[in-house]
Amino acid sequence: MKVLIIGSGAREHAMAWAMARSQNVSTVLVAPGNGGTAMMGGKVRNVDVKATRIEALVDLVLRESIDLTVVGPEQPLELGVVNRFREAGFKVVGPTAEAARLETSKVFAKDFMKRHGIPTAGYRVFRDHDAARSYLESCESFPQVIKASGLCAGKGVVVALERAEALLAIHEFFEARIFGDAADEVVIEDYLTGQEASVFALTDGQDYRLFLSAQDHKRIGEGDTGKNTGGMGAYAPAPQVTPDIMKTVEARIIRPTLDGMAADGHPYTGFLYVGLMIDNGEPSVVEYNARLGDPETQVVLPMLKSDLFTALLASVDGGLDTVPFDMRAGAAATVVMASAGYPEDYETGKAIAIDSSVNDLDGVLVFHAGTRLEESHLVTSGGRVLSVTASGESLREALDRAYRGVEAIGFEGAVYRRDIGAKAL
Repeated sequence: MKVLIIGSGAREHAMAWAMARSQNVSTVLVAPGNGGTAMMGGKVRNVDVKATRIEALVDLVLRESIDLTVVGPEQPLELGVVNRFREAGFKVVGPTAEAARLETSKVFAKDFMKRHGIPTAGYRVFRDHDAARSYLESCESFPQVIKASGLCAGKGVVVALERAEALLAIHEFFEARIFGDAADEVVIEDYLTGQEASVFALTDGQDYRLFLSAQDHKRIGEGDTGKNTGGMGAYAPAPQVTPDIMKTVEARIIRPTLDGMAADGHPYTGFLYVGLMIDNGEPSVVEYNARLGDPETQVVLPMLKSDLFTALLASVDGGLDTVPFDMRAGAAATVVMASAGYPEDYETGKAIAIDSSVNDLDGVLVFHAGTRLEESHLVTSGGRVLSVTASGESLREALDRAYRGVEAIGFEGAVYRRDIGAKAL
């Protein structure tokens, strides 16, 4: 069968890698893909169609006789790619634009959780600067968490440790418009304490299957300092998500989320990401994503023992509860190599050198994000450039292997965190 993967990041490279391993898949197209997917060869090739060009993607599916499409990033979901594909009779993995509001509107998500009794932080919604400022000036305790409601590539969140930082954040959101229309509505949340983790499910709207839990590292600096990013590394499984806590997550969060979306008239299908804060064994939802996370995808897919394509097809055709969905023993870790200056201003076009010794490192995979080929030479093209992933019998072994992989790669100004997985160790 022929598969189309929509997107251009390391998540989509990891998906292409997983799909190409399936005996049931003959061709994997990635639209638009990146330098890494361009170099895969074999079953995999890039197609120069942007992820947000919905009608061009429809034409591509028709032209190439695609059997199954998998949506990677959030932007095409918000634009209704799943709605349009279903209208055309195409098989597609992902939620409709209405269901994807769990991610694309934090106001929608918070109101949904409140309505359906799903544990999350207390919150208030603001639509103008003066009201938000007045509230923050009246707050007696900090930190406060300030979020732009719309999509901001994982960067529209400020954990304000003091009042001045909070007031600056709402000025930047409402007045400086650093996130544009995404900050027309702003959510100010109570600060949750505990340990963060992410849980991922694949669902057909009723039944669901769980990937391994994972933990992302959002801050640019070691020790979780500096600005929020799209993610600087991850590992799986997350030891704080014990079997008992996972049962609680399923009973209090995943099942009520799917039932609530169905009851509200927007059945949820595809990947569901639940970002958690766990405090004394009690999980609360920090955020939903309507797709697999990045860089978490780079650690959960290598730990999937079963055939990903078979499960994805079942999530569309039905029978998801009957297909194999088994995880490997051990652990996986990924270290993100980023451009100097990320997540703010950075330069691109830097030559990337990947030593051939990487190919000989046990369990190491290099997934590309911000890369492109220029006359057969690999150069940087984004903020997050590469995800160096490794698996092993233990998290320590996986991390050691991943960092050995990082040492074999170089480009001018490369930045990465040296403490991925440190908390778990």
